[in-house]
Parts: sequence; C-alpha cells; structure tokens
Amino acid sequence: MSARVMAVWCPDWPAVAAARGGGHGLHLPLAVVGPRGVLACNAVARAVGVRRGLRRREAQFRCPELVVVPADPSRDAVWFEPVVQALDAVVPGIEVLRPGLFVFSATGALRFHGGVEEVVTRVVDAVATAGTECQVGLADELPTAVLGARGSALLEPDGDADYLAGLPVDALVVEPALGDPDELAELVGLLHRLGVRTLGDFAALPLRDVATRFGEAGAVAHRIARAVPWRPPSVTAVPTGSAVEHRCDPPLERVDEAAFLGRRLAGELHAVLAAAGVACLRLSITARVEGGVEVNRVWRCSAPLTPEGTADRLRWQLEGWLTGTAIAGGAGGAVTALVLEPVEVVPAGRVQEGLWGEAGLAEARVHRALVRVQGLLGPESVRVPVQVGGRGPGDRVRSLPYGDAPADPVTHGPWPGALPAPSPSVVWPGPGYRLEIRESRDPGSGVVARVPLAGGVVLRTAAGAPIGVGPRGLLTGRPESVEVTGRRCALVGWSRPWPIDEAWWEPGPGGEPRRPRARMQVVPERAAALLLCCLVGDEAGSWTVEGVYE
Repeated sequence: MSARVMAVWCPDWPAVAAARGGGHGLHLPLAVVGPRGVLACNAVARAVGVRRGLRRREAQFRCPELVVVPADPSRDAVWFEPVVQALDAVVPGIEVLRPGLFVFSATGALRFHGGVEEVVTRVVDAVATAGTECQVGLADELPTAVLGARGSALLEPDGDADYLAGLPVDALVVEPALGDPDELAELVGLLHRLGVRTLGDFAALPLRDVATRFGEAGAVAHRIARAVPWRPPSVTAVPTGSAVEHRCDPPLERVDEAAFLGRRLAGELHAVLAAAGVACLRLSITARVEGGVEVNRVWRCSAPLTPEGTADRLRWQLEGWLTGTAIAGGAGGAVTALVLEPVEVVPAGRVQEGLWGEAGLAEARVHRALVRVQGLLGPESVRVPVQVGGRGPGDRVRSLPYGDAPADPVTHGPWPGALPAPSPSVVWPGPGYRLEIRESRDPGSGVVARVPLAGGVVLRTAAGAPIGVGPRGLLTGRPESVEVTGRRCALVGWSRPWPIDEAWWEPGPGGEPRRPRARMQVVPERAAALLLCCLVGDEAGSWTVEGVYE
C-alpha cells in the first residue's frame, strides 16, 4: 500500500489574511476581489448572498457594507507562514501547495502519534494556536486528500475511488492547486452539457476517449477522478547537486532588498537547472537568521516553476522571516544566508523564445503544460509525432517522448511506390478501434454497428469467393464486396494493388526472409474508405487494414 497523505485546508484563507493585514474585524463582511470578480469571502459575507465568482458591483449590491480588498498573493503567503510554522512542531515534511493549503505524508505521523484521531487532534490544535481554523482530509492519494479536506473526510485505505464517485464534477474547480481553474471550469461545463454529473461518471469513461476529446487537462482530471497513484509528498529532500547558496554580507534586513535578491537568486537557480536540462516541481527554501535560527520551507507545485514563480515564493518567505511572522516566537531578524535547493525535478523540453520575446510566448505556455503533464504522469505520457521518410503511412510518422524529438528528421526522398495523397486519418487501427457501418446506403442513416478491425477483412467476388494477390502482384478476382467481422458491404470503388518490395535483405520478425506486399484502396458502400495490405502470393486473401480514411 502506498504512503497515505493528509491535507490541511484553512477555509477562506485569502479573506482571513486580508482581514489580518488590514486590521478588519471578524464581524465585518469582507471579500477579496481579483480581475474576474470575488475570489474569496468570509462567512459573514456569504450569509448575505456574496459568493465566489460574483462581479464586484453585484457583490456590493447584495451587501452595501461589504469590505472589498484587492487580491495579494504575497499577503496571503506572509500571513500563512505562522500557521505552517505552528504545525512544524507536530509533523515533519510539510509541503505548501498554496497559502491556505498544505499536505504531508501521514504514514510516519500516524505511527508516531498512535492513530488517525490523535494526529487530527494535534493538527487542529496546532493550527488553532496560530488563531486559525482548519479542516483535515486523509486519503491514499494527494488530490483525494485535498478534496476530502473540504468535507473533513478521513478515508480508510483503498477508499479513494468510492469517495470520489459520489462527488459532483464541480469539485474539480474548487481547488486551484490541482490544476488551471480556467481549463478545469471549461472542462466541467462541457461535462455538464454531455450529461456527466459526478466524478464516478467521469471516471467510468475510457481513458483513450477522454484524452482524445478533452486533451491534457481532461486526462489529468480523469486521473484525479479515478484515484490513480499520484506524486506523493516527500519527507526528506533529495540532493540534486543544483542548490544555489548566497551569504548575505551585510545581513539582509529590508523587504525591498529581499525582492531584488530573490529575482537574482531565482535567475541563478534556473540557469543551473536549464544547463542540466531539468525543471523544478518542488523547491526547498532555507534561511539562517541572526541568532542561530534556521528556518526552512518546501513549496510543491503542479506545474514546473518559472524564474518569476521562484522569485515570488522566495520574496514571500523572506518577508515573513524578516518580520518574524514566520519564525517561532515571533522574533524576526536579519537573514545571513539563503539556500535554494530543488527537491524534485523532471526532464525539460526545448523551448525557443522569439527574437523579440513575444513570438515564443505561446510555445513557452505549451511547453510548460506538456512538461507539467510529464511531471505528473511520467516522461512517456506525452509523446509527439515526428515526420520521417517512408513509403507507407505508418512509416512517415514516428512517436517520440516530448523533449526527445530529433532536431532534423530525415524526410527527403525519393520514395518510389509511396502512398499517394491524401493519407489515411487513422493508421494501423488498434484493437480498440471500431469501424462504423451504416444501416443503409443513405449517408444520413443511423449507425447499426461499430465493428473491430483487429481480425482483418476479406475481399470477395460477386460469387462470394475470397480474393487475394497472386505471385505477379495481380488480384485473383474482381472485388465486389468487403467483409468486416462477418458484415459484408458492397464496394463502390477500388484501386488496383501496387506491390512493395523493400528491405528484402533484412530478416523478417520470425527470422524468415521478408516477402513483398501489395497495397490497395477500397471504398465500401456503407463505411469509410480503407487502405488494405496483403502479402504477394497469398491467394487466400488475408488482408489487414493499414489505414482508414474517416
């Protein structure tokens, strides 16, 4: 069984941090507003109808006395540090997903404290000492624990899938730490229009169809819904040899100096990572403060960190450490040394920025999304097609892991006997592919069957005899119909076969000499056109489907 994960969620944290930073009383309705409306609000504001997603004017119309505070991630992080610091004395290895939410590996804590109730009690009490309320979730996988924390769900081992099955699909968009909120909101809206209402319904969809229809965001959300193994929280840092250390002489005392230093150190760290060809998913920030105090924080990210993201997190931490809000005892001090160390890295692909910067921004965003998926699902999970040379449709494109594609693939010819344009839209259909055969000759009729092509097809004459290819590369009869998994369709057109005799000097898959093949195209009356292939000399007609013209 994999290590269990415990998530601790502080409700309405942006609103709590805004109230503390501005000195607003807890009895006042307060909302944190960003460019797209209300991002968070407290319980007093919700009681009078204020909700996330409302426009500022609508929120103020519902509650005229509403205190409106602009969003400030730096403020949220600085005021969250005392909460994390209070929990450090209870459990080790805390990882911050965002201000207001952190996770840790629960296996050691459960063994040390003696059970689930004991750990939850200690966690809630520790957070309460920082003047904050929290909810705790326990599960086998990190996303399930994060979603479970909103319902205070303490799941038994192997209970993730059953718990998620009953949640609405809207649960995917409530937590920004699990993915891009805009992409997930679009995905949830589409699922609603398709009649998918719960995560259980979403998990029941085939993975291949989800990845094809909904893209990377849908595939990641599908993994969450199925409760498949996720990246677990780390307890100890894994040395990578890419740490960046800076000794502050004189000691660092001002926040503006910290911001300038953060940008410089972030640039140095990412230069080292770029030279090594990796991207950072988990970052450890360590500072030594005057008086011998050493503080550390680990930031965990769903997407690889950028230099700007690293600089922001370092600035947030330094502000808390300099003011003392992030140090036990509340005694701040000047920072004498800083260490940035990547805890988890993934291979990074190549991104070429534009000459003036703007031309490569779209490619950079795509690159970050692909690297993010590789970090979550593994390097082989993202493959890109690379055009290469060849005669057949399956020879012209090769699939390689993202980041391993050759810079200059060989595409030049000539290639005698190559398949003429247009190429099939589906090449070498696998066992999961189903060919749609209509009920009648009418193109608008409904589909009567979706039959597999794994077993091949049979060409038949008007008398029903099978057709093959003779030793001279000619058909043994005139095709009148094609039989697919027992269903026969009349042909409205077909091409004469053309032989292919290549790599005859190399042994075949079983060690026997390679035999020439023949290709031909057929157009069934009630199905998509097919590209067929048969060995020359096979008069019995064992045809395989090499491509489908959908």
